[in-house]
Amino acid sequence: MRVVIQRVKSSQVEVNGEVLGRIGRGLNLLVGIAATDTEAELDWMARKCLDLRLFPAEQAENDRWEQSVFDVGGDLLVVSQFTLYGDCHKGRRPSFSGSAPPHLAEALYEKFVAKLRQSDLRVETGKFGAMMEVKIENDGPVTLLLEREGEQARSP
Repeated sequence: MRVVIQRVKSSQVEVNGEVLGRIGRGLNLLVGIAATDTEAELDWMARKCLDLRLFPAEQAENDRWEQSVFDVGGDLLVVSQFTLYGDCHKGRRPSFSGSAPPHLAEALYEKFVAKLRQSDLRVETGKFGAMMEVKIENDGPVTLLLEREGEQARSP
């Protein structure tokens, strides 16, 4: 599983000009699901996204990141992005063979969103499999790539 996590001042996702999700201060999560991902990867990634200290403490004298999105009561915008598994090593067209097939990816994506919603933070989403336009007002900018491979991928 791969997640591009961005600290944002605001973010929104549109499909065909219709806004499906809009957040204020929080995290924009672009989510890629691998064919080898399981519930274990979802649990780890949800916890990591909620617990990472990516926000400065209120009234701090420095900009040290002391608080998580949960600590600041931030919002989450979760957007499916199978292209995170695009392999560009050979040829001129990316291969997406590492990405989970759509039926599996959608089920795991929905479970991931459900796990994030258990935090009681505001969680907005796009539309799985749709062509989406994502508008992001980065804060910092702070952008990180989180990865966790399924057991099958880690085995020799």
